[in-house]
Amino acid sequence: MDFSFDSELENIRGETHRLAHRFDDDYWRAREEKHEFPWDFYNAFAKQGWIGVIVPEQYGGAGMGLMSAAVLLGTVAHSAGAQNAASALHISIFGMGPVIHHGSEELKRRTLPPTATGDLHVSFGVTEDDAGTDTSRIRTFARRDGSRWIVNGKKIWNTKAQQASKCLLLARTTPREECAKPLHGMTLFLVDLDPKHVEIRPIDKCGRNAVNSNELFIHDLPVDDADVVGEVGQGFRCLLDGLNPERIVLAAESVGIGRQALDKAVHYAKERVVFDRPIGMNQAIAHPLADSYAELEAAELLWQKAAWAFDAGENVGPLANIAKLRASEAAFRACDRAMQTFGGMGYAKECNVERYWRESRMSRIAPISNEMILNFVSEHVLGLPRSY
Repeated sequence: MDFSFDSELENIRGETHRLAHRFDDDYWRAREEKHEFPWDFYNAFAKQGWIGVIVPEQYGGAGMGLMSAAVLLGTVAHSAGAQNAASALHISIFGMGPVIHHGSEELKRRTLPPTATGDLHVSFGVTEDDAGTDTSRIRTFARRDGSRWIVNGKKIWNTKAQQASKCLLLARTTPREECAKPLHGMTLFLVDLDPKHVEIRPIDKCGRNAVNSNELFIHDLPVDDADVVGEVGQGFRCLLDGLNPERIVLAAESVGIGRQALDKAVHYAKERVVFDRPIGMNQAIAHPLADSYAELEAAELLWQKAAWAFDAGENVGPLANIAKLRASEAAFRACDRAMQTFGGMGYAKECNVERYWRESRMSRIAPISNEMILNFVSEHVLGLPRSY
């Protein structure tokens, strides 16, 4: 078994590192404080063709696998931009997975070429405040109107909706009580974020403020049949080709953020002298950092195995979830320990580790909470009785 990267993956990591490190902590702290999307950063990656890394070659992309995308985004997160940088790119890179795997040929030809160039921005519209993790209880509804659909409802936590022109929207097309199974009767649409029918309201949040999160209020939004992704009523199944990659990519990003915080902490521990000795000589400093390094190494192997399994066409539900669980916990501990290493200055924005800490906290909650991952593993892997 060979764990080394081939030349293609090494090239991705090297080129991504070079591009990402053109944007330093000062750049990202300014974008964060101004709540300003990092267009210079995004356009630099789009210009080099990285946005289309997993888009098939016949539609203008590079036709690479999820492993390539995860290496790219994990490397981006292991830079000053951390989660802000990764989030600016990752919806554009993996978000159209359901269209790649389930979209009609006409839909692919219409939407994948501008996706590959980075010109088409898409948001994800799944979560609703009333339904939460229980996706089967979403209320957004699409009713048939001749050869089209009319959508009404509300979505929350839509990333990049302010930049996006389209949204991958999950809506009920059959009431839940009329379906044989709770997750049936939902359909995935690629809709236009038409301001005549969709109101976008930003959510004021703890961190990752260079990339916005939003609520969508949808009023009589018309959608053509041509914009249905996959089969009517089977939207959740189609969506899994976006959800599982998202967990894997987020795991790679989490490891990257943890490594970025650890780099800062190790450098500080070597340079900071107290009581006539560098603080890194103290085991109370050295051991937590060494432990976090070990945790991040283990988490890296998990997301790589999950990405490999996805590219090989295997069932990756358990691996994708476990990788996200372990990586998000390891990343948060690394960032928390970095703040503790800096002491009081860790709380100061000028040292940047507090920004990494805030951004790493998000991945323990989204896109699925770690508690729900443990529920999934308990039931679907260990075969224990369902607890909810």
